[in-house]
Amino acid sequence: MNERIRTMLRLEDLFARFDHFADKQESHDHHAALMVMFEIMEVASRADLKSDLIQELERQKHTLEALRNNPQIAEDALDQILNDIEHASAKLLEMVGRIGQYLRDNEWLMSIKQRTSIPGGACEFDLPSYYYWQRKPADARQADLRDWIAPLTPLQDGFAIVLHLLRDSGKAMHYTARNGVFQQMSGGKIVQLLKVSLEESYACVPELSANKYAINVRFTHPVTGQDKPRQFEGDVEFNLTYCNL
Repeated sequence: MNERIRTMLRLEDLFARFDHFADKQESHDHHAALMVMFEIMEVASRADLKSDLIQELERQKHTLEALRNNPQIAEDALDQILNDIEHASAKLLEMVGRIGQYLRDNEWLMSIKQRTSIPGGACEFDLPSYYYWQRKPADARQADLRDWIAPLTPLQDGFAIVLHLLRDSGKAMHYTARNGVFQQMSGGKIVQLLKVSLEESYACVPELSANKYAINVRFTHPVTGQDKPRQFEGDVEFNLTYCNL
């Protein structure tokens, strides 16, 4: 519901994709991991993400510390999340300069990034040194990928905590979208994240739009092949969760 949370969600998806491809053995998978790393670099540098994360983690730390001695709170779980927050904050504070600048200073990596912006621009005759790297043993390529991504992982640790707390902050409510459409007045209520869940048997996808006055959910048939988007004809039972830190 705001650009800061959307940035974290984008990075969450990108880091997951990087891990997926980097853990594999084939050079084509490692090429994909490298392309995802360039995306992470660009997305992470667009906003003042580091300071936002540090401030949010500090705010959550104070909120959670106030729960001590609450009989409904498990002390060991509380200690664990507070330790995770302190560790993540310390690692973020150790990051200096522009996010990903060390990658921009690597001329070899930037030459690959520049050539891959051209369709088919990373062939062996375009980037012979990159072709040589792709023929190195898989464990050597994996070690390089992990070394290159390592300075960015404090961001991953930070937003993982924030998104975990955010997702767990809401309570799911059950609703029915009549003829695939649902609207609810929000009454000025501040929401940072909306979660929609439904049974896969419906074979439809939610499209959301919202402002400070109302939340609209429209279910449509998935677009496949040459189909055009069209509204789902039947009623849809779904859960909607309002999440806010």
